[in-house]
Parts: sequence; C-alpha cells; structure tokens
Amino acid sequence: MIVYLSQEELDAFASGEAESQCGYAYEWEGEDVVHLHTQPLAHAFGRVSKCFFSKAAPIVSFLNDVLWCVFVGGDGPQVFVKTDNELQRVDSQMIPSKENLYSRSKGILEVGILEKKHVAVIGLGSFGSQIAIELAKAGVGEFSLVDFDRVELHNLARHTCFIKDLGRLKTDAIEESILGKNPYTKIHKYPLDISKNNQRLEEIVCCADLVICATDNNPSRFALSQALVDFQKVGIFGRAFTRAEGGDVFIYHPGQACYSCLVGNIGVVHEEITDEVSARQTGIIPAYVSAQDADAMVQVGLSADIEPICNMMIKLALVELSRGEASGISCLEDELVYNYYLWANRRERKFSNWHILPGAGPMPTIMRWYGANISRRDDCAVCSKDEILLDTGDEFEELLQSF
Repeated sequence: MIVYLSQEELDAFASGEAESQCGYAYEWEGEDVVHLHTQPLAHAFGRVSKCFFSKAAPIVSFLNDVLWCVFVGGDGPQVFVKTDNELQRVDSQMIPSKENLYSRSKGILEVGILEKKHVAVIGLGSFGSQIAIELAKAGVGEFSLVDFDRVELHNLARHTCFIKDLGRLKTDAIEESILGKNPYTKIHKYPLDISKNNQRLEEIVCCADLVICATDNNPSRFALSQALVDFQKVGIFGRAFTRAEGGDVFIYHPGQACYSCLVGNIGVVHEEITDEVSARQTGIIPAYVSAQDADAMVQVGLSADIEPICNMMIKLALVELSRGEASGISCLEDELVYNYYLWANRRERKFSNWHILPGAGPMPTIMRWYGANISRRDDCAVCSKDEILLDTGDEFEELLQSF
C-alpha cells in the first residue's frame, strides 16, 4: 500500500496548539493508494474515511470508527492503519512543501520569482486552460481565471478537461486542475463575460503582472487591448486560423504597438469558429444562418495543431515573468525579440503557396516560427493619442510575403 502525507499540512499541525484533530483519508479504490489530509479536499476522489492526527501516541480503544492514524512527533510522522482492532504501522511518502515542490525546475526557471507573480488568464478554452496549467506547473504563485462558459462536449477534443467535468464552470474545473499540480497557488475566479463587465476587467488587469489573452473573438480582445494600454500591462494574445491550419501570437509591451495596431496592420484573418453559440452571440455567424449551415462553419483543428501556438505563448510568458533574472531561459530574451509570431501547420489556404519543408531553404515553409515587429499605428483607435475610428484594412497577404 502507498500512503501520502502533505508536508505543508503536517508542519502546520505540528506548530499549532491542538494536540489532536480529525482528518480525512482519500483512497483510490482497488489501487492500494491512500492520501491522508488534515483538511478536506474541495473535490474528493475515491472512498473517504476518517483519519486521526495526534502529537501523542495513538490508543486503539480511543479511535473507534477511525481507520487511519498519524502520529506526529519523534523522528517524523508515523502512519498506522487499523486492522482487526489493532494498529499496524505502514510506510508513507511525503508530498513536498512549497519550497521543494518544483526543485527540479531550479536552474532553468527562477521558481522563487515565479511564486510571487500574478497572471490573469482571460478565456479558459483550449488555449487558456492549457497555458494556465503549464504556468502553474512552472511555479507561478497566483492566478485570476476569467471565463463565463461551462465545459461542453465539443470542448473535450482539445480541452484539458474530462468527461467528468461536463457542465461545470470552466473557472472551477481549471482551478481544480491547477491545484492538482500546484496546491500552493492562490486562485481568483471570475465566471463572467469581460465584454460586458468593463469595470471588473480593469480591476483584474490592474492587479496582474501579466495577462494571457486567450478569448476567441475580437470584441473581447479589443476590450483587453484597451485595458492593457490604460494600465500599462504586458499582454500575450494567441489564436488559431481556420481549422488550425496555422496561428499567430502577439505580445503587447507598454508604449509599443497594441492588439488593435496588429489588426490594422495585417487585417482581419479567418479565425477558427469552435462554438456555434458564442459565434452567434458575437455575430461571427449571422442570426439568419441555418443550424445546418452554422454547423458547417464550425471547423476545429486538432489538439496537436494548437500545441505549438500554446507553447510559444507559454515560453513568452515565462520569459516576461523572469525578465532580468539569471536563469536557464535568460537566453530566450535575445531570441524572442519580436512582438508578432506566425506559425503554419499545413500548406492550406493562406499558406498554400508556401514551400514544402524539405529543401525550402530561406523560403517560407510550414512547421517553423516566423517573427516580425508590428509597428505602432498613429491612427490606432486604442493607443493613439487622438480619438479616431479603427481601420481594419486587409494587408495580411503583404505581411506573409515579407517572411
């Protein structure tokens, strides 16, 4: 049998005034694995029974219906299981404390710095959910999770959630996934539509060190772009094109080109439509389009197609959060110097005239990142000093030819 204890919980109990307290034993049935906790888990797993934590030697007759007992003292915790009204000692393993949980990342990441960082993830779909979990695994200490949607069946092909999560708020489901990787992370949840809650959006952006912009429509991205400009915060935008044939990543730095500058420079590209309901709400699918035609418009790429885009966003985020600190990723500060990155998965549509990977040489080809610097527009509707209308001219083809 494999038994796990939490070092953080044991330390808290040992330093507290109470001589004993009741806890919880969570068992993976049929697998001989038990996790013992002083506090209840928000979302338990397997069979649950009572566990008794004590600083004094346990007495069998006192335990009654308690199955597990942890004696905290002496040379370390001792775990006992009650069998036939007798206590039998069993070996245990320790879930490490916060400072040791990500010790293997030290030397590559400055986990002490990341622990103090606050990242807002706006949109918890196939992009945002994965990015949030990966940043938590890297050691980021605080998150604001924003999404008004619930987990639906069509999400599961590319989402981090499972069938058991169907119907749950994405903020709740991703919180559980994050805490499952990093139980010491602080999480704020906002199950709301930022396009309709501008004041709350400003509060969220104002408190964050970095904003991940992973929504799937331009109205929300424009709202985010305005908030980033207003509060001088770094933001990373990512999206996939139709059927994830490719995608792009844009990073905003205060004083430089904003997301609206990007749209004005490269035009409005054909993005994925992954959800009929939200696409109708934003007008991407007009109200007059039939359900059958709308279903044909929903075209989703493979999970493997969005992985490179998510990975670039994660790398950019880690570089920003660690900027100026000596670490194993410091060299990327000299590599990731652009504010716009383009990726193609397949030679389709916009990329149909790109060269085949073997022998492409300096010519543009698929499965390779291309970087460019988008210039700030004097006539930008968001970051220009003058109040003007947004120009969304189509110059995307011209940008592609520049690579």
